[in-house]
Amino acid sequence: MSVEPSLLPCTPAVVPPLDPEFRPLALAYRDFTAAAAACPHPLPVTLALEQPGGTVSRHSLLLFPPNDPRAAANFTLLERVVKTLLWTRGGWRLHLDAPEDLVTRLRNHYEASPAGRFDAETVARRIFDHPLELVATHSPPPERTAPIRIGRHTEGCRIGFDLGGSDRKVAAVVHGEVVFSEETPWNPCVQTDPGYHFEGIMDSLQSAAKRLPRVDAIGGSAAGVYVNNQVKVASLFRSVPPDLFEARVRNLFLEIQQAWGNLPFIVMNDGEVAALAGSMILEQTAVLGLAMGTSTAGGWVNSDGNLTHWLNELAFVPIDLRPDAPRDDWSGDRGVAASYLSQQAIGRLLEPAEIHLPQTLSLPEKLEHVQDLMARGDERARRIYQTIGTYLGYQLAYLAEFYPARHVLLLGRVTTGPGGRVLLAQARHVLETEFPHLANRLSLHLPDERFKRHGQAIAAASLPETTIKPATT
Repeated sequence: MSVEPSLLPCTPAVVPPLDPEFRPLALAYRDFTAAAAACPHPLPVTLALEQPGGTVSRHSLLLFPPNDPRAAANFTLLERVVKTLLWTRGGWRLHLDAPEDLVTRLRNHYEASPAGRFDAETVARRIFDHPLELVATHSPPPERTAPIRIGRHTEGCRIGFDLGGSDRKVAAVVHGEVVFSEETPWNPCVQTDPGYHFEGIMDSLQSAAKRLPRVDAIGGSAAGVYVNNQVKVASLFRSVPPDLFEARVRNLFLEIQQAWGNLPFIVMNDGEVAALAGSMILEQTAVLGLAMGTSTAGGWVNSDGNLTHWLNELAFVPIDLRPDAPRDDWSGDRGVAASYLSQQAIGRLLEPAEIHLPQTLSLPEKLEHVQDLMARGDERARRIYQTIGTYLGYQLAYLAEFYPARHVLLLGRVTTGPGGRVLLAQARHVLETEFPHLANRLSLHLPDERFKRHGQAIAAASLPETTIKPATT
């Protein structure tokens, strides 16, 4: 990522207390496109990202015309927007109504740069089974959507599970009422043996099954991308060697389904289930779910109350434009949300907060320590949450360019406890200060503590459809 320093990185009006060099992409996008629109002959660019099933997502923006000296920054902003489209919408063929030189630079980026190759390999090839293809055209295809009507089933005896990077949660649900829930620490991201994952998931399912008279369906929420219950790509299995991934991980959930007698079974991305959970408990639509845990997960329920074919992998959406922004240890890119809206941010902000903990502690252990300090009124911990809340406010403003959300539900370990309320208040302060039109449109929500910790597992239980008739009262 190269940045034209005089134009793109914008100093925020609300400065994160522990990160004064933060330069939010939200401001750069707003100010850059507004300045382009104000010039005599702005350059319109249209992007249309296609998935194998024929769905298409479009996004348009204005850049500076080639004869404007500010056009030197066009590529940097365009690349960040294309990356956002890849990770929010997902697809393999990108149609661009844009100047050929910008298309050529994008091709070079996805072929030659490590971060670009990661995006192309992961999104296009691993998730959608195609190499990334960039097509220069003056006639991009129109938007085509295909809603997914799934979830909200409460009949019968169900198990819901939620697999994160530091814990796995499970709930036993009878006709929509939770009769048991449990949280178990684990550390899947560093495990090379997929037997660890299989045994851990089975242990949680069996624990819930003991509390039910029978099991009619199982629904799962997990970090990663899943298509027809197959694992496409997931940080939970990132340490499994490629040959073992293909042999044991790709069909892991189909194997688990078979172990449970092939009963109705669905596993979906944890962000999608977070959004579904938000829509269910808020009784609202146009809900963006945001889970801030080991990484950053997202999901979207549209204005009709349905899930979509969008990818919603918000961990890799860019947030910070400074050239020396923190580097993500998986994708290799700088300034992406996983380093700002997750436990990773907690670990990164300990030093500037002057909180000194043993390096041997895991991120969940560091988070627990900060939460304990926060509960005791420690100002250093408060500044950590204010900093993350500032990140969140600016990122919600940027995501609003891609999601017509009316509600945002925040979930995950980072939002647990009094720190979550500080984080939420700071995000609202950013919106009110910098983006007042969004502050009036966007409602931010924190569920109660029990739902915050187990809500995704409960919503996951509602995913599969059964032939059982709903309970009557």
